[in-house]
Amino acid sequence: MNGAASSGAETHWRALESLYASAPVNGQFASALEVTGEGTARITFDVTEDCFHAAGAAHGTIYFKMLDDAAFYAANTLVTDRFLLTTSFNLHFSKPVRDGKVVAEGRWVSGRRRVFVAESRLVDAEGEEIGRGTGTFMKSRIPLSSLAGYQG
Repeated sequence: MNGAASSGAETHWRALESLYASAPVNGQFASALEVTGEGTARITFDVTEDCFHAAGAAHGTIYFKMLDDAAFYAANTLVTDRFLLTTSFNLHFSKPVRDGKVVAEGRWVSGRRRVFVAESRLVDAEGEEIGRGTGTFMKSRIPLSSLAGYQG
C-alpha cells in the first residue's frame, strides 16, 4: 500500500473505531474496538457479573455481540462508502466464561462487492478459545458519511 492509500485506509479505520464507540448499545459494555489492518479487527471486552445468566457465566448474547461486531468491523474495513448489515451469523460456543478480559478477533474471508464473509473467534484471559462464528454481511444504502459517529 502506498503512503496516500495507507493514509486513507488508516483514516477509514479510525473512523470505524469512532463509529463503534458512538453506538449507544456499546455504552452498556466495557469494550473497545481496534481495527488492526485491512480485513481485521479486534474487540476487547470485560466480562462482569452483569453479563451473567442464572448459572453464573456470560450469557450467549454477549458471545454473539462480540463475535458479530469483530467480524462486521473486519469486513467493513474493505468498504469505505457504506455501512454493512449482518444478514446471517452462525456461532459455536466452546467454553463458558465467568469473568475477565475477552478478546474477539475478526477476519474477512471473502467477498468484495456486495456480500462479504467474515469470521471471528473469542479468546479468554488464559488464551483459550471460548467461541467462534462466521457471518455474512451486505452493503446497505446507508452512507458511512451520514452517520454522526463516523469521523472519516
